[in-house]
Amino acid sequence: METTEVLAALAALAQASRLAVFRLLVQHAPDGLSAGVIAEKLDIAPATLSFHLKELHRAGLVAQRQDGRFLWYSANVDAMNALIGYLTANCCALGSCTPAACAPAVATAPMPTPRRRAVR
Repeated sequence: METTEVLAALAALAQASRLAVFRLLVQHAPDGLSAGVIAEKLDIAPATLSFHLKELHRAGLVAQRQDGRFLWYSANVDAMNALIGYLTANCCALGSCTPAACAPAVATAPMPTPRRRAVR
């Protein structure tokens, strides 16, 4: 990955709703979910979700496909693996650890659920 691609991916994930969307799509890989199901599961307004999905798609973290009149989204797991590889490329370079120590751990924290803001 190029530095500009890494920065775009990290910026896209540096927002609670987008991170929650990506994590949800990872759980449903490789098939993905329709936009309506994502909105329902995360309690995000459709217009807001559309914005977040556009940002994740622009960063290359989410793929989009049309099935009839529905848009389906899926996590680009290869892009996330490339991002992790980029971030850990120099791990153990100085011999101060073992490659097993650098392997990503499985997250045990619950996935945050974004909430809609009240319209005033």
